[in-house]
Amino acid sequence: MDTESPSDSSERFKLYDELELQEFQDKFVIKSHQSPNEGFWISRVDGNINLLDGDTVAESPTKTSTIYGVVGTIRLVIGTYAIVITSRKEVGSFLGFPVYRLTSMRVLACNEALRFSTSQEKRDEAYFLTLLKVVESMPGLYYSYEADISLNLQRRSKLVEGWTSKPLWKQADPRYVWNKHLTEELIELKLDRFIIPLVQGSFQTAELKLKDSCATLTLISRRCTRRLGTRMWRRGANFEGDTANFIETEQLLELEEFKFSFLQVRGSIPILWEQIVDLSYKPHLRVISHEQTPNIVEHHFHDLSQRYGEVLAVDLTDKHGEEGQLSAAYAAEMQNQQNVRYVPFDFHYHCGSSNFDDLKILYDQISEDFEKQRYFMIDRKGDILEEQKGIMRSNCIDSLDRTNVTQCYMAQKALNLQLQRIGVLTSSECISMFDEQYGKFRILWAEQGDEISLEYAGTNALKGDLVRYGKKTLTGIIKDGMSALSRYYLNNFHDGIRQDALDLISGHYTVSRNIPSPFQRNGFEPLSYLPVASALIIGGLTATTFTLQQGRNAHQYVSSVLCAGITAGVMAIVKAKGRQFCSRPRLCGLL
Repeated sequence: MDTESPSDSSERFKLYDELELQEFQDKFVIKSHQSPNEGFWISRVDGNINLLDGDTVAESPTKTSTIYGVVGTIRLVIGTYAIVITSRKEVGSFLGFPVYRLTSMRVLACNEALRFSTSQEKRDEAYFLTLLKVVESMPGLYYSYEADISLNLQRRSKLVEGWTSKPLWKQADPRYVWNKHLTEELIELKLDRFIIPLVQGSFQTAELKLKDSCATLTLISRRCTRRLGTRMWRRGANFEGDTANFIETEQLLELEEFKFSFLQVRGSIPILWEQIVDLSYKPHLRVISHEQTPNIVEHHFHDLSQRYGEVLAVDLTDKHGEEGQLSAAYAAEMQNQQNVRYVPFDFHYHCGSSNFDDLKILYDQISEDFEKQRYFMIDRKGDILEEQKGIMRSNCIDSLDRTNVTQCYMAQKALNLQLQRIGVLTSSECISMFDEQYGKFRILWAEQGDEISLEYAGTNALKGDLVRYGKKTLTGIIKDGMSALSRYYLNNFHDGIRQDALDLISGHYTVSRNIPSPFQRNGFEPLSYLPVASALIIGGLTATTFTLQQGRNAHQYVSSVLCAGITAGVMAIVKAKGRQFCSRPRLCGLL
């Protein structure tokens, strides 16, 4: 059953779900299987995009294949590049309409003019193309051909007459459209049925059976693109109040007679701060003092209040050490906020080595405000029976691991209230009393946490066993250790280029031949020397150990001391220049 009853009288807009890609020597042609005359072609020489006409495809293509959508196009130094969907997987439905996860992409290069460009332009184009190859493997991209999945149920219920007959890109909330920048040229050409709004985040669904009632539980997370980035290179807020890793998570409960929606948001602490990688396991946190900080915080919470109502801001960071200093700076700014309740809660102190249910300590503090915010509820006719009147905003340092555990706990409380409301559960019953169904609920939240962590930090979430099993397990501790080591490697040696890729496709950096190349080699490039330094350290340690074991005379002891001295010197240089030896983004600054 579709819930947008005001617009049921209008024909729903639907995208083409299968396209034909024809490859010619001088162009790529993309057209609909259903309507072969509908489509466009891109010149492989100059990258210009043209609508199909009767004379466009007179000759035979060198290759023909099926694709499942166009992500968009982007112009680089010389060429134009189209990104297309080559495979997909249906993962469930959103209010009755199929939802797909994008599983593979392909970049079509239209850059034949590159052979006439300068050597520097060729180097620049090669690096930008490397960034597009990174984009090809981006995780967590979802879409539907028939419904806009960027809007939550409460906002959708208030759509005006005829809204769903508009092209999907016009229906979508632009802050959650991952490929917004890439679709601009297709929008100019009015190729509406080819334009797919992609949402990055997570989409998980499960069927529940509680007593005699069947229900569908869906978890949708939508990542905001205004401060898109990686874990260490996008922290805190920008001057407009947009925060890193900002995600709206909607828990949908669908039964035969009713639908419920419960919203939470997460995001980095909304002040100016940074944590630059420097080869240390835990880089220093630094709060950036700036006269605009109060305005940044004000902008952030004003936007939340406008969209969701009253805000309950839960800060899960440690209250000592560098995290404590950051938390204190946040708390100081929150003293001036209206319609926002700020709740500091040291997650590690209260729950760090215990179990999921210790979050009751937090819930007891906020239960009155939390339950007052309610949830959204409609009946099968689409009539609104209840509205969610506020939002809980959670954060830790990364707004990943501790945040996901906490949001799962709050979502469980909301689910209990909803099921009790319609009599599926009695007032003394809760979802945790039904082991199999409770297990499905936990798995949804654990897998959602893994997916959004993979997008921001490059690994699965830590503390996943707290969500899955309600307590820490040996297997979970081992997995967390492996994920922590993987994060260290990715953050230090890979995320610079990943950040550049995100800045490029999101439009935060625009390529132009009229500005100096950001990739010109000017002097020392420390990252390229890191393998040499690593080899010297390992070789030096090995030589020192060997000469000490063989040491029988003064000459060999001198050799040992010399090897040890060289090794120590190289290690000191690497430690002192740690930031310079790490992978750093080149296109945009931190803010």
